Amino acid sequence: MTDSRQDADRDRPVVFIDGEAGTVGLSIRHRLAGVPALRVVSIRPDLRKEVDARLECYRQADVAVLCLPDPAAKEIVARVAELGAEAPKILDASTAHRVDSGWVFGFPELDAAQPAAIARAAKVTNPGCYATGTIALLRPLLEARIVPSDYPITINAVSGYTGGGSSLIADYESGKAPAFKLYALELRHEHLGEIQAYSGLARPPIFVPSVANYRQGMLISIPLHLETLPGKPASQDLADVLSRRYAKTERIRFIPPSDLESRSELEPEALNHTDALELRIFAREDHRHAVLVARLDNLGMGAAGTAIQNLFLMTGCTAT
Repeated sequence: MTDSRQDADRDRPVVFIDGEAGTVGLSIRHRLAGVPALRVVSIRPDLRKEVDARLECYRQADVAVLCLPDPAAKEIVARVAELGAEAPKILDASTAHRVDSGWVFGFPELDAAQPAAIARAAKVTNPGCYATGTIALLRPLLEARIVPSDYPITINAVSGYTGGGSSLIADYESGKAPAFKLYALELRHEHLGEIQAYSGLARPPIFVPSVANYRQGMLISIPLHLETLPGKPASQDLADVLSRRYAKTERIRFIPPSDLESRSELEPEALNHTDALELRIFAREDHRHAVLVARLDNLGMGAAGTAIQNLFLMTGCTAT
């Protein structure tokens, strides 16, 4: 390798993906292969469970991405803290730190100040897929005081089986799982905390997720009785808030009611393999009913896509 090539290589920020063999880790690794501005270091497969070998990769990295179960993420974060000045920035894709006050929530579109907060942070937590769509729908409406913070919110959602974790993926890919099912019916889904905290809700919402026999793609729906909201808004009032909020965002698009391709149905897979998030409002004005709907790829905008955006912010790099 020439000196100039070596110098250029040293100038590129280094990323280590701890857990790159999992679904999200593989997706991030694949995407980074097309980003020449970043250099990825990997650990030998036979050393993936060896903490000392992993810590050596952390020492080499500018940013480490955690694609680990929650207990493992918490354990390695504690060990990395012992590295002192050799510790890299951390981007955690698990749910372990999403409502931890010492971490920055990695949703760049949360508000105007969030990209700068992510760029400055030493520890960033990637949002969950369900939380991404839900927060995008609710937060602007709560900030505009169209929906009060103590309003009793119910969230329904359906995801492809990759949104349900490793055991669910194994069940579907082995043919053991049903075509469709509700889950987390103990009403303790792991995304509830971040949904409540970053939407601005004063009370936990009721969240009923479901999974179906297709790989990826997600719909999140939130029904509202407009007559029970303060000011008794029309559905267009809600649409105006979302339209203004996301008018200049690249990844999030509000589809106005006049542009809906259908007013009676919506399928979940149309945004697969993209980092887009689409928001819609379906309404029946004579009954004063509205349904807020978010559509996204749970492996794109809902996982790896946002992780890549956060990596760019944390390293100061771009895709080119």
